[in-house]
Amino acid sequence: MLALILILILSYLIGSIPSGLIAGRAIWHKDLRHYGSGNIGATNAYRVLGTKGGALVFLMDFLKGELAVVLASTFCGTPSTMILAGFFAIVGHMHSIFLKMQGGKGVATSLGVITILMPKVAVIIVIVWGAIVFATRYVSLGSITAALMTPILAMAFSYHKYYVIFSIVAAAFIIIKHKDNIARIRKGRENRF
Repeated sequence: MLALILILILSYLIGSIPSGLIAGRAIWHKDLRHYGSGNIGATNAYRVLGTKGGALVFLMDFLKGELAVVLASTFCGTPSTMILAGFFAIVGHMHSIFLKMQGGKGVATSLGVITILMPKVAVIIVIVWGAIVFATRYVSLGSITAALMTPILAMAFSYHKYYVIFSIVAAAFIIIKHKDNIARIRKGRENRF
């Protein structure tokens, strides 16, 4: 039990690391919270810092999700612990203790988690995300669609019910984080990629 608690705390702290803020300040001397959408995620980093900045922030956020799951796998080894660790990393990214419980939208970190837990699903949602973004140039719409597809694909590939439940909850968190984007898409005011 103590090992589980420590893994979950560590996973939350890993998720809480504000990659976009750190990279923006350290390399480009810009605080992403004061530019573009004000979000510290990869999309805003791309708009503000350029392709290299966006790619770096995406990779850092992605690895946070992977690292949490790998740590849980290494020290506890049970699927339920891996799922919980991944979820805590996502929550940490969205509600960072280092940013007064503010944070990103959790897409890259969630993908990192899913890549370890459900690699087949990860491949398909990346393709779906890419197709939606290519067709509409709305990153947010691609992210929302990919989130919605995740539990459906988890069920289609017959993953254990814990994976499906995780997918539903994570998708709900991501969609809630995109509520302003959804409103802007409906009004035709969302920024295009």
